[in-house]
Amino acid sequence: MKISRAKENILKKIRQALSNPVPVPFPQSEGTDSIFAHSQQDPEVEFAENFTKLQGRFSFCVDEKELVQQLQTLVTVRKWKKVFCCETDLKKRLLTNGFNKFSSEYLKFCEAAVTSCELLVARTGSIVMSSAQESGRTVSVYTPVHICIAYTSQLVYDIKDGLALLKEKYQNNFPSLVTFATGPSRTADIEKTLVVGVHGPKEVFCFLVETDAP
Repeated sequence: MKISRAKENILKKIRQALSNPVPVPFPQSEGTDSIFAHSQQDPEVEFAENFTKLQGRFSFCVDEKELVQQLQTLVTVRKWKKVFCCETDLKKRLLTNGFNKFSSEYLKFCEAAVTSCELLVARTGSIVMSSAQESGRTVSVYTPVHICIAYTSQLVYDIKDGLALLKEKYQNNFPSLVTFATGPSRTADIEKTLVVGVHGPKEVFCFLVETDAP
């Protein structure tokens, strides 16, 4: 089979490249050490700053009673009639502290959904969720508004730290899906026009409670 001159030139360049490999520009990134230096800020502050830069809406709560007060205020101000939550423990804790706005409607009819999370990543302002959670794969992305309830003990600095904790937690039963949600859903067309809320929620709220996760 005759090889064209252009294809021959390409193959020649590939052979030359393989015989003289280019060194890895950041050799430390191939190991276990992070290339990012830890911030001097508290992780709560670091997460809040990075999360809000990405259009996330952040609120800090000293305990679950204050959490419920802030949730009640948010629902009242937004005039939401249908708020969804399917996580048994989370729903029970919120109901115990006086939150009475949950709807019995199916997810697709609700205006906002409340979920827990696996972790929060301070450096990127990301919410880490997995298919192992009771809310599953769809709750956090189906309604126009996602409300995440997290605890300060769930904060990690970097993605690498989060993955290490998830591996330790689940061992051989690692979830089939791990999501790093960084702000509301966004996409851009060929003209680079940014559109928010196309493939997921238009708004993401994170309520961070100052205590260990239950």
